[in-house]
Amino acid sequence: MNYRELGSSGLLVSPICLGTMTFGEPVGEADAIKLVHSAIDLGINFIDTANVYEGYKRYLGSPGGTAEELVGKALVRRRDQVVLATKVCAPVGPGPQDRGLSASHILRELDRSLQRLQTDYIDLYIIHWPDKHVPLETTMSAMDQAVRSGKVRYFGASNHNAAQLCEMLWISDQQGGPRVVSSQIPFSLLRREFHNDLPFCQRHSIGVTPYQPLQGGLLTGKYRRGQPLPDASRASEKPQWMWEMDDALFDRLEGIEALASEINVPPAQYALAWALTQTAMSSLVVGAKRIEQVQDAVASTEVEIPAAHFEKIDEIAPPPWQQPDPIRG
Repeated sequence: MNYRELGSSGLLVSPICLGTMTFGEPVGEADAIKLVHSAIDLGINFIDTANVYEGYKRYLGSPGGTAEELVGKALVRRRDQVVLATKVCAPVGPGPQDRGLSASHILRELDRSLQRLQTDYIDLYIIHWPDKHVPLETTMSAMDQAVRSGKVRYFGASNHNAAQLCEMLWISDQQGGPRVVSSQIPFSLLRREFHNDLPFCQRHSIGVTPYQPLQGGLLTGKYRRGQPLPDASRASEKPQWMWEMDDALFDRLEGIEALASEINVPPAQYALAWALTQTAMSSLVVGAKRIEQVQDAVASTEVEIPAAHFEKIDEIAPPPWQQPDPIRG
């Protein structure tokens, strides 16, 4: 395993990060523990969870906590082998203080996460979503307090664009607090709207750790035009979490699969390998229900995308438009 730098943190993380959003349902306790242990044994040293994760049982405002509890059980006697990330912001109840990025909510949920994870510190504490009702200075002060207390080593952001990350860096400079070291964004061959933010992250040493690099399983090759949904798939188990599978989507999937077949690798490995070539990438958050899926993800780190493929990929799955530079080209 060739480990990568996580932004300016000094941490080295595996290019594949084990995601745990499905822990609880459909991945029960025994299988979750096996997945975590197998991932560590395969060289994965980065685990991502959140205070709201509880698998398919999740609904807006449900209490969450299940995934953290399972990860905590799995890491008994193995805690020092991993970089552990969890998140805060999303609703964990119906009350007005049960969500968001106020100091009250952040510090309360941090203590709850530590208890569930059976640890006394979080390596990477991530702001899960922006909160338009709380000044970012307030949130950053709470993160500073968490770091100074020793309960958090570093902090990151999720679902924030480059402009919001820039504001965080400016506030850190003004307050003398910790800098944001990671950005977790939705990013895959099918979803590239944050593509033009990646150079900013590289310039400012913010490691990118995208989620859904396989786009909920769409890029695994399991879905076929005109065929029934496969059993035990995301589309059959949780259809509201999936995109509409129309002809335009299958055109793109079939184009990507054709490129993968040219180098004799499965579509999932091809999609992950492509993502790892992108600017500022530290680690891809990959969820799994079976050990074989973790093994497949790790194998993708050995796949090399031919140089000639990148232009073809951009034709199949174009990056977002960017204004041409009349000076520099």
